[in-house]
Amino acid sequence: MRPLDGVTILDLSRVLACPFASMILAELGATVIKVEQPGDGDETRSFEPKVQGEGGSESAYYMAFNRSKQSVTVNLRSPEGQDVIRQLASTADVVLENFPVGTLKRYGLDYDRLRAFNDSLIYVSCTGFGMTGPYAPRKGYDTVFQAMGGIMSLTGEKGGGPVKPGLPVADLTSGLWVAIGILSSLVGRGTHGQGCHIDFSMMDGQVGLLSLAAARFFALGEVPARMGTEHPGRVPSAAFRCRDDKWVQVTGSDQHWKPLCDLLGLTEWADDPELGRNRARVDRRLEVMAGLQEAIGKIDRDAFCRLCDDAKVPAGPILSVDEVLTNEHVLAREMVASFAHPTIGTFNAVPVPFKFTGYDNPSLARPPLLGEHTEQILMQQLGMSREAVQALRDKNAI
Repeated sequence: MRPLDGVTILDLSRVLACPFASMILAELGATVIKVEQPGDGDETRSFEPKVQGEGGSESAYYMAFNRSKQSVTVNLRSPEGQDVIRQLASTADVVLENFPVGTLKRYGLDYDRLRAFNDSLIYVSCTGFGMTGPYAPRKGYDTVFQAMGGIMSLTGEKGGGPVKPGLPVADLTSGLWVAIGILSSLVGRGTHGQGCHIDFSMMDGQVGLLSLAAARFFALGEVPARMGTEHPGRVPSAAFRCRDDKWVQVTGSDQHWKPLCDLLGLTEWADDPELGRNRARVDRRLEVMAGLQEAIGKIDRDAFCRLCDDAKVPAGPILSVDEVLTNEHVLAREMVASFAHPTIGTFNAVPVPFKFTGYDNPSLARPPLLGEHTEQILMQQLGMSREAVQALRDKNAI
């Protein structure tokens, strides 16, 4: 038994943010029916990189965000296809979509229309800039939302230009926001007995992450500058280059300052009561950072990390992706798993990171082939005959 067993999500979304959300919920037990365009499917099925197997190739991008779902192909531009969606929505708990504002209303598949068939429906609209406001008609991508939401202005080295984080942060965090919205709405419906429409803007999602930067602006009128790996209000909290040219992140509070200085042989600093307070270290940031870098630069990364562990100083190696995915702790926590795929064989994946007591842990199943479950779902869930399904195929509705 998993937490979301019995929940059905009709997923009309594609690409990354919303598919990420629905994949998380699928592996927590929800039945996710992914609706794809006949012929091509979700456009990410064609995205690089491709994984080659004995039966052909598959997109690693698609597989990363569409595990554990069922795939049906429906032509949303077809009146008959639109009717199929309305029937499926009448049996679903959640409808998830990320079409441009107004698109599904033209197809008769907006919240007001589908609510008429299912008054307890939870309907999530994930758009770039929301359903209202001056930017509502605009389109955007992950990097646009990073740019306009502030995170890119905060990321980069001192005195340098803005830098894009190494992952699609706006897409991934939007997926998490969407999952939170769906889960909270399911709880609300269980308590109050009513469905709802969620208007989620990816731009809003990025503004919602500003948190500490916004607090500093509200409190001090400060526009945070780019600081690389350093923290604006804490020293030390930064990456340091070690003797072997590998990097380590050290982040400590006042209670860690003396142990850090002791293990580095910085005796004068260890015994300096002024530097024992963070405020003084922030005021003397350039001096302190230079001294720490000189001392840490004389020790290999892994040896330095062991010293920090022994002294209970918070520090960690800056690991590359290959180091992370082969790390002993990551493997012990079962954060690398695999699935068997009919086209490419066995393929590794990063699972949903929850460990439950009282429920089964999240499952991990392969992504669906395009349209693999169309006939099954239409016949079993909607009660269609095989002849009726074929008639829809003949009309290019599915």
